[in-house]
Amino acid sequence: MSVLIGDIAPDFTAQTTEGEIRFHDYIDGSWAVLFSHPKNYTPVCTTELGYTAKLKPEFEKRGVKVLGLSVDKIEDHTGWARDIEETQGSALNFPLIADDGTVARLYDMIHPKADDTLTVRSVFVVGPDKKIKLKIEYPASTGRNFDEILRVIDSLQLTAKHQVATPVNWQNGEDVIIVPAVSNEQAKEKYPGGWNELKPYLRIVPQPRD
Repeated sequence: MSVLIGDIAPDFTAQTTEGEIRFHDYIDGSWAVLFSHPKNYTPVCTTELGYTAKLKPEFEKRGVKVLGLSVDKIEDHTGWARDIEETQGSALNFPLIADDGTVARLYDMIHPKADDTLTVRSVFVVGPDKKIKLKIEYPASTGRNFDEILRVIDSLQLTAKHQVATPVNWQNGEDVIIVPAVSNEQAKEKYPGGWNELKPYLRIVPQPRD
């Protein structure tokens, strides 16, 4: 079965480059990003892991733990990590799961019509409540945009705290939309400075800061 947005993220225990972890314990009240790689020693994955390592301070600022996965043995991860540091200029600084296929199948990361052994490039963002907040899939040939993943996390964290939604191409700090579930009377209490009403269902307000 597919893992869908709103589902509890399936728990698992796995060996990683930083020792054995149990996923739900690893989250431990934080946000988490779980992302898969088709295979070790592949060029696109190498660039992705190096870039994610460079972004680790940005994930940490947002209270996000990062966890990678490849269906290869732990000893192969060690050699690949050296290649990542050498070619990308950044050492692996987050756990990389050595999966035997269990986690890949649990999260429906293997698509037989694409390849019956390799994982697609899956991304799952998991909230502190251990529920799936976002899932994205890329074909094996296309590298992911981790700046976009950070942007989506900014939106997820903002909208989880405030009754707002983020418009197209929104970036952190830009105006947001008051959700339709908030009446004008309620909005006046929340936003005494007012808002820009383009339509009754489209009310634009500066991004909440608290």
